[in-house]
Amino acid sequence: MKYQFNKTSMQKIDRQLQARRRALPTLKAKETALRVEVQKAQGALENLQLELKKFMNAHSQMTRLWVEYPDLLRIKQTDIQERNIAGVKIPVLRGIDFNITKAALFHQRAWIVAGTNILKEIVELKITIELQKQSMQILYRARKKTTQKVNLYEKVQIPEFQNAIRKIKRFLEDEENLSRASQKIVKRRTSTL
Repeated sequence: MKYQFNKTSMQKIDRQLQARRRALPTLKAKETALRVEVQKAQGALENLQLELKKFMNAHSQMTRLWVEYPDLLRIKQTDIQERNIAGVKIPVLRGIDFNITKAALFHQRAWIVAGTNILKEIVELKITIELQKQSMQILYRARKKTTQKVNLYEKVQIPEFQNAIRKIKRFLEDEENLSRASQKIVKRRTSTL
């Protein structure tokens, strides 16, 4: 870090030091909150994956029928909103709007309506899982960046600023002592003349 050995430079460094000291508790709180949210997101993802697995196992008897399923179900629109967690925006699924093609009842098999409902639930679970993965990645990256910033402040910048202030103070004190000593020498010489 480059600085000049004067009071102005020392005041500037001191302001930067104080700003980092004030920001540090907030950053630590954010880091803790994000760490908790990452753990919650991981747990939620595992629960969703387990729920999907159970749902698929419960409807495994329909596996043979999916080959015959007509192209009736399409996603019309997904309602994804953002949720703010400790200053980090993550996606949250609010709902899915499906477009179901109406086919003639005489041409449909009896299981098609139930199959359509099952597919809707599977699609919703899979989209929710993907959004949960994205959320977890976003939270993890934000936590990592916050941890890096906390470490930068705690272990690098604050000690560097303190060291710089200490060096400038010593320099200014030495300069003042030399000035006083030279004044005394000049005073002695003028008094002896």
